Parts: sequence; structure tokens; C-alpha cells
Amino acid sequence: MLEVQDVYKSFDDFKAVNGACLKVEKGELVAVIGPNGAGKTTLFNLITGQLKTDMGNILFKGKDISRMPPYRICKQGISRSFQIANIYTRLSVFRNVQVSVLSRLGRSNTLFKRARDIAVSETNEILESVGLLKKAQYTAGVLSHGDQRTLEIAIALGNNPELLILDEPTAGMSPEETAATMALVQRTAETMGLTILFCEHDMEVVFNVAQRIMVMHQGRTLVQDIPEAVKKNKEVQEAYLGGGIDA
Repeated sequence: MLEVQDVYKSFDDFKAVNGACLKVEKGELVAVIGPNGAGKTTLFNLITGQLKTDMGNILFKGKDISRMPPYRICKQGISRSFQIANIYTRLSVFRNVQVSVLSRLGRSNTLFKRARDIAVSETNEILESVGLLKKAQYTAGVLSHGDQRTLEIAIALGNNPELLILDEPTAGMSPEETAATMALVQRTAETMGLTILFCEHDMEVVFNVAQRIMVMHQGRTLVQDIPEAVKKNKEVQEAYLGGGIDA
């Protein structure tokens, strides 16, 4: 579904992404891990069009999306969340998701015209699927941190994506919130037939959830393989895992 082919991105003299390669098959849950500054978020920004590659290609379902703007990539079927929750804090939970659905339907010009009656059923279905239907009329800014991150996933689902990209989905969460969020991610992937690419610092989460793991170091791809093989990889242990990992 997604293929990153030898991609480079520099900022002045700093090589943030330095020959990264990645493959994501349809229906997979793939994790990207690496130390701080390894290039993970930059890679996600390249995939979703927030940044343009210096060299290399990014293919989605065989189509080169390397030079597409973010809105066109979104329309291809890719949605994402960010490290810091990106929501409309003054709107209700319901409106946050409804805006996303209306945008996908090409009804953005109706946001302030009779919007109450448009896409209500679909919006409620998404909220129910992520467990936020009972909080639909809450102002988004008063939600707990965990619920705000869940709301961001719901907003991304409003685009009806085929590929969902999650950047640090459990950042700042308690262990209980982390477990609930990753259970939601797995359940969503199964029930909606989604392909999910995520970046995460919590190694227990990564090795319990991901079907394959890509490891980045200094902007380049060290390895992409199944979790057990990644754990045993000498180069990964030296560069990142400090001689091994228990997960």
C-alpha cells in the first residue's frame, strides 16, 4: 500500500532523513521507532505532504505522491494524527468530527449553513466506534488528555482513510490510557479494515502491537522486520536498544 524509496530531506546542513526506506502492506500495523532526532516525524511529514522530499519517491497504492500537497494526499486515502493533539478546542466533540466528514464530502462551504443536519449519522457512528458518543456535546477543550488524543483519531477517521498514520498516539498518557488507546487502534484496524503506520517511544506498546517494525537511526533505515527479528538485530541493539530489550 505504501512504499518509501530511498528518501532524503535536509534542513540546511542537517540531514533529517538520510535514505529512508519503508514498506507497508495492506492491513498491516507497522511501527517506526528510533531515538529522538532519528527522523521519524520528518518521515511522516514527507509521507503526508507537510514537507517535500529532496530526493527519493513515496508511492501510495502505486501512485507517486512525493510532490502532492497535503489536501490531495488526504483525498488519496491517508489520514494522520500529530504528536500534539490537533483539535478545535472551542468546538464540541461532535462538531470536530463533523467538520472532518463534511470536508471529505466536499461540503466545507456548508460549515456555517445548516451544518447541524448534515452527516449527523456518520459522525455519530465514528464517535461511537471510538467510545466518545456519550461526550459528543462536550467542548473538546475540557476533555482529558487521553480523550483528546482519541478525538484526534476520530477526526482522522472522518476522512474514511485506507491508511492511518499516528505520530506518538500515547504520548503523555497514563499506563491505563495507553492500554485503552492501543486497544482502540487495534480494534479500529480490524473493524474498519485499516492499514496503520505509527511511531511510538513505548517499546512495550510497539512490540505487543506492531506486526512489523522499521528502525530509524540518524535519518536512515537500519532494518524493517518482524518484532522478534528486530529485537535480535545486532545493529539495532548497538544503535538504539542498548544491547537488547525485554518486551
